Amino acid sequence: MSWYSIVRRGGGVAGLNATGGTVTDSGGYRYHTFTSSGTLTVTSGGDVEYLIVGGGGGGGIDTGSAGGGAGGMLTGTATLSVQSYSITIGQGGASQNDGADTTALGFTAIGGGSGARNTNSLFGGNDGGSGGGGRRGATIGTGTVGQGHNGGAGVNSLASGGGGGGAAGPGFNGDSSGNGGDGGPGAEWPTGSGNYYAGGGGGDSTDPGTHGVGGIGGGGDSPGGDGTPNTGGGAGAGYGTTGGSGVVIIRYAI
Repeated sequence: MSWYSIVRRGGGVAGLNATGGTVTDSGGYRYHTFTSSGTLTVTSGGDVEYLIVGGGGGGGIDTGSAGGGAGGMLTGTATLSVQSYSITIGQGGASQNDGADTTALGFTAIGGGSGARNTNSLFGGNDGGSGGGGRRGATIGTGTVGQGHNGGAGVNSLASGGGGGGAAGPGFNGDSSGNGGDGGPGAEWPTGSGNYYAGGGGGDSTDPGTHGVGGIGGGGDSPGGDGTPNTGGGAGAGYGTTGGSGVVIIRYAI
């Protein structure tokens, strides 16, 4: 049974108490999950662990374009006081658009950069939480230190786009055989849960090359795969793809 499958049925905790989001209990922890913007209201303060993920970047819209970068991913611990904390969930970016930032507990996870478009103009991959992939002759997007990684590069002589960067690694490069680069991998949270977030989107290929696949953690496959909602996954390249929306999860011992 996964950690998010046991729904809270009342009761309190010794120490921190809070309301807001979807509340679940598992493995000695209480989880508050925000898939849309809201408020965490703390009625008794204490220490928490958090996951904050920005919206994933959109993919490039042409054949041979690049995958979108994942939203920035922040994890850590914080001490919360008795007050209300506003939570803003960043939406995924449409094609050629960056993802939006997610804010919570005074932290900001930066939205993912969009993937490069394969045109005669040098539209590069955009910077973001993780950077969007590049295409031939154009720059890759740069990830934000502590939140994500760079996008992969395209191939100058071919329309094979790079994959978007992910929380746990950069996007993969396109290659000279016309294969699109895979999206960078996302990261697991909490450790051992099997739940991954912020994977990069796959880059597009040139026939007969193979399309890039999205990185673990919600990255969309090329061509045309959206990032998975509430993972911050980057979109796969091509055909109007959209990055996955962000998420905030706060947990504490019960």
